Amino acid sequence: MSGTALACVPAGVRLLPVLTVPSTATVGPLADALAAGGARCAEVTFRTPGAEGVPDDGIGRTARNGLNFVERGDGIPGALGVSDRAHTAVSRMRDWDAVFSAGVRWFHTGGIFAGLSDTTVDVADEAMAAARRHDVTVSYDPNYRPSLRAGRGGAGRAREVDLRLAGQADVVVGVLGLTGTSPGQTRIGADEVADALAEPAGLLPGAKVPATTLRDVPSAGINDWSSAAWSPETGYVTGPRMPALHVLDRIGSGDAFVAGLIDGLLSGSGPERALAYGTAHGALTTTTPGDVSMASLAEVEALIEGGSAHVRR
Repeated sequence: MSGTALACVPAGVRLLPVLTVPSTATVGPLADALAAGGARCAEVTFRTPGAEGVPDDGIGRTARNGLNFVERGDGIPGALGVSDRAHTAVSRMRDWDAVFSAGVRWFHTGGIFAGLSDTTVDVADEAMAAARRHDVTVSYDPNYRPSLRAGRGGAGRAREVDLRLAGQADVVVGVLGLTGTSPGQTRIGADEVADALAEPAGLLPGAKVPATTLRDVPSAGINDWSSAAWSPETGYVTGPRMPALHVLDRIGSGDAFVAGLIDGLLSGSGPERALAYGTAHGALTTTTPGDVSMASLAEVEALIEGGSAHVRR
């Protein structure tokens, strides 16, 4: 889509799929026109020979960062460079009160978005604060990635950002990543999880449900998989235990867990049932390639009730 085609954007549209621009010079006008037309969110891809000329934040030049990538190497790897992540249209299109007054029930973000540049943390902070003003449930996943923080404060800066943002969340997923003095520093055994959840719960008194996946990795192809959470109403609870889960591609299983957990909590299930949804959804995602779930709700519920992790087609 070029800047001259924006008159075709339908009234009332608030989310647009990936847009392809003919040249980097059109990116700014494109964002301005989308915002003026009422669109609140869009993803722009730089499929142009001039993309490398766009000012970038210097992140991702030595690490692969892609939306879809396969752990075992049988897929197309992510690009080594992702241009312009620090200067994207999101900074021009954030009327958060308009977004959250339109019936939104849940807002989720995490450390990957917050770590994309030195300013994305402010965008996330603004969005979370606006969500809370509109009584929208907020969740946060620290999801630490060393390559995003290399040369920009490292694990220490990531910890500062996580505590700043997670402090605004009702649900914090991957909460064990906040234990210790830096992300991922502390190795926690299965018998230590209940006590370990108490540490981040003390740091985040506003979090109603701190939750975590539990993964033991005997080998790349076999994982033991479960989850745990805490809430004032239930205390410490665990999800179903799935030992010796055969892994095709574990990428995306954590996000699938988050999606299942959120779905369970949104539907009014208690933390224990929501953990079951998250655990089953994450398990099923490991049985398919790529980081996008192919599981149906029926398959998730069948696995919860004791079925296999085989996706039925």
